[in-house]
Amino acid sequence: MNAPVNLNSLEVGFDVPAVPGMDEADIQTPCLVLDLDALERNIKKMGDYAKAHGMRHRVHGKMHKSVDVAKLQVELGGACGVCCQKVSEAEVFARGGIKDVLVSNQVRDPRKIDRLAQMPKLGARTICCVDDLENVPELSAAATKHGTTIECLVEIDCGAGRCGVTTTPEVVEIAKAIDAAEDLKFAGIQAYQGAMQHMDSFDDRKAKIDVAVAQVKDAVDALKAEGLECDIVGGGGTGSYYFESNSGVYNELQCGSYAFMDADYGRILDKDGNRIDQGEWENAMFLLTQVMSHAKADKAIVDAGLKAQSVDSGLPVIYGRTDVEYVKCSDEHGVVADPDGLLKVGDKLKLVPGHCDPTANVHDWYVGVRDGKVEALWPVSARGKAY
Repeated sequence: MNAPVNLNSLEVGFDVPAVPGMDEADIQTPCLVLDLDALERNIKKMGDYAKAHGMRHRVHGKMHKSVDVAKLQVELGGACGVCCQKVSEAEVFARGGIKDVLVSNQVRDPRKIDRLAQMPKLGARTICCVDDLENVPELSAAATKHGTTIECLVEIDCGAGRCGVTTTPEVVEIAKAIDAAEDLKFAGIQAYQGAMQHMDSFDDRKAKIDVAVAQVKDAVDALKAEGLECDIVGGGGTGSYYFESNSGVYNELQCGSYAFMDADYGRILDKDGNRIDQGEWENAMFLLTQVMSHAKADKAIVDAGLKAQSVDSGLPVIYGRTDVEYVKCSDEHGVVADPDGLLKVGDKLKLVPGHCDPTANVHDWYVGVRDGKVEALWPVSARGKAY
C-alpha cells in the first residue's frame, strides 16, 4: 500500500521536481507537468458526454496510473470506476479508494488469481475478463477460499487480434459456466476494439467498429435468449467512443487518453477532418524539458531522452512552437533542431509525448500547474505495477 506523501518533508531537486506554491518556472526537469485547467475541462467534457448519451464511463487507469487523477475523474467526470490491466495495478486503485475496479484482462497465474480474489475485502467491486472455460473453476476456487465474489466479463475479440473469443457460441458457453460457478457472477461482455483507435480516418474507424457492434449485438441477443443479462457491455476508446455510445449495444465506455492526450492520438481526425487535439480534446500532460547544451549552432540538446519517455508511437512534439523540432533522442539526451539559433541554455520546452501511457510509467510524480504556480504534486501511484 502506498504511504501518504508528506510534502513538508520533500526537498525540491532531491526527492521531487516541485512543491506546491512554487513558480512554474522553477520546476526541475525532466518531469511530467499537468495543466490542471485543461485536464479538468477534458474530464468534465467526457463525463458530460457520457451522461448525455446514457453511458457509464469506466476510465482506463493504465493510462495515468494515478489514484489522484482517477478520483478527479470520479468526482468531476462522474466515472463509475476504473479499468486496469494488471492485478497489481488494480490493487493500488482499490487501496486508494476506487470502489469499482475492472481488470480488463485475463488473470491466469495462481498467485495473481489469489490476490484478485482478496480485492473485494478492500471494499472494491472486483471484475475480470475471461476467454477460456478452464479459467472459470480457477477463479471460483479462489473466491470461495477467501469468501468473496469475483464478477466476470466474457471477452470478445472484436478486431484487436489479442485476447478474447471470436464466436457467439463460445461467449454463451463461457457465460453459462460463470453463471453456474460458485462465488462468481456473470457481469457481461468486454469488447474493446483496440486495433482501430489510432487509424487517422474517421470513416475507416467507423467501418471497423460497425463490424464489432454487429458481433457484440449478436452475442448480447444470444445471452438474453439464455436468460443471461449483461450489466456491462464495455469498450470504447478515445478514438471511437462516439461510435460505441450511439450503437444501442454498448453501455459502458473505457476511454483513457482523452484526459491527457498525446501526439499519436492527437493526429487522428474527427468527422469534419480536424485533428482531435485541435478542438475535441486539449493537451493536458507535458514532458517538461530544459536546454542543457547549445554547443552546436543549429541544434539544442535537452535533458529529456529515452529514459524520460516512450517513443514507441513516435517522437514527442514541441508544444506551441513550429520554429524548433525534437528530432532525435538517446538515453539521457534529446536533440532539438534549432536552425535559427533561437534557444539558449536554460530554456524550457513542453513536449507532447508520442504515447502518454508508457511515458507516465517511467515517472514518479505529476506536477499540477495552474496560473503559473504549482498547485499539486501527485504520485504516479501504480508506476511499475506490471505483474
